[in-house]
Amino acid sequence: MNTPTKLTVLRILLSIVMIVLLIFPFYEVGITFPKYLIGGIYVKLEYFISGGIFIVASLTDFLDGYLARRNKEVTDLGKMLDAIADKVLVNSALIILAVKGFIPCVVPVVIIFRDTVVDAIKMEAGNKGHVVAAIFSGKLKTAAMMIGVVLTFFYNLPFEMWNIRVNEFLIYFAMVMSIVSMIEYFKLNKNVIFDKKEEA
Repeated sequence: MNTPTKLTVLRILLSIVMIVLLIFPFYEVGITFPKYLIGGIYVKLEYFISGGIFIVASLTDFLDGYLARRNKEVTDLGKMLDAIADKVLVNSALIILAVKGFIPCVVPVVIIFRDTVVDAIKMEAGNKGHVVAAIFSGKLKTAAMMIGVVLTFFYNLPFEMWNIRVNEFLIYFAMVMSIVSMIEYFKLNKNVIFDKKEEA
């Protein structure tokens, strides 16, 4: 197992730690996390820790891809685990934040639906020998979503002290860009999708 793949596995493990930290009923085993008053806002320590884990895990996503390309260590196992790690990290965070009432439930529904459709498009294009390149709207969606999720974990601080909902804007923007990028992916690849696979 090469270094990029090890980083991907680390991202999966960090995601699991984040999930457990956010949903395990620690109070039932006598463990309680402290609350702090910051700028007139009560914040829970487990969300700050989860935000830190999310940041570190997200950085490994960038790093493993960079190392794999630089050292020419791209493998089928690495690509498979990378796709799993991305979904586990981001989708879990979105679902948990929605269940906890931090973001509307429609956000993870739209984003997960979009990712499923785009993954299907990429798979079908790949089966026909075509590589689907990343597009700007998709990158914009990802950047806005990642920053919005991090800010939500951190209770939108420091912007919350001035009642500026930066996290909400970014998350809603990411949701809109999810729809836009899904449509663009479909338009760019519809000819490939509906063409019969060329026989060798």
